[in-house]
Order: sequence, then C-alpha cells, then structure tokens
Amino acid sequence: MEVVPLPLQGAAEIRSQPARDERGWFARLFCQRELAELNGGRPIQQINSSFTAKRGALRGLHFQHPPHAEDKVVRCLAGRVFDVMLDMRRGSPTFARWHAVVLDAAEMNMIYIPKGFAHGFQTLEDNCQILYLHTAFHAPEAEGGVRYDSPSLGIEWPIAVTELSQRDQHLPVFDPSSGGISP
Repeated sequence: MEVVPLPLQGAAEIRSQPARDERGWFARLFCQRELAELNGGRPIQQINSSFTAKRGALRGLHFQHPPHAEDKVVRCLAGRVFDVMLDMRRGSPTFARWHAVVLDAAEMNMIYIPKGFAHGFQTLEDNCQILYLHTAFHAPEAEGGVRYDSPSLGIEWPIAVTELSQRDQHLPVFDPSSGGISP
C-alpha cells in the first residue's frame, strides 16, 4: 500500500498495489500498520457499508461532534464516486478547505479522513458501494453535517445532483466565521 498525503493537513489517499496474474488479482484492503502511521494507532471500532443505486446521488457532508469524532478510511467497492472531505477543525492551517478524490473500485484507492473533518460523496455511476472503517462507534446524538452546496465552500460537484436525502436537504450552510469543531 502506498500512502500519499493530500493538501488537507492529516488527510491521505491510500493506494492499493494489487498483485495480478492470469487468475485476477489480490490486494490488501486494510493494514493496521499503515493506518497507525496516519492516526497514531487508534483502532477500528466499526465497519459500515453503503449502496447507492443512481448516478448523481449525493450523501453528505457528515461528521460526528466531539467527543465522538472519528477517523475514517473510505473505499469504493463498486463503481466510482467523487469523494469530498472538509477540514472543520478550528485552528487547523487547512480549516474550511475541502479536497476531493475520485474513488474508483477498479483503481482500488481509498482515503484516510482525520477526525474533525466532514465527509460526503457523489456517485459518478449507477450501483456504487462504499466501505467505511471508523475509529469511533456511531453516536446518533453526535451526528452533524453541513450543506453540500454551502456558498463559502464552492465545491465543484462534477455532475448535477439527482438525489439528496431529507436529512441532507436540511443541513445548515457552512459558515467558516462561526463553524468548525474543536480538534
């Protein structure tokens, strides 16, 4: 696995290096050693998966408030998604900045998202499945989020949004002057 730092402090893209032969391929999906280098050894507490049927659907931007903030490793198992992370850590040199990576099942890449970041994605194909590894248990009372189309962010989603949950439609707009969470 190759760990490539991203422009947001603490975030990284992790690229699998599959062994291929005439039968197909073998690739490592997760390695605690590489993750420990990124997150200081916090263990994975929960693994989740989502399936999104339609191209253009958008999920996010979601996070958990402290003390339930979590690191995430996100991988696309089927399809392709435009995956966005937003640094919401007040005092971070990359506070209020976002970065996107196209996660592609065929490329076998994934991203590491530090705690204090919001996360969301848009499907670029039908039938996308995402795998999430979390360093904290889900806490419904700690759920948070900001609008995917917050004007202060200027996120350039690659295609028109075709589906958005009721929850995501009612998330607050991100305002960097009042937003953010404590690291």
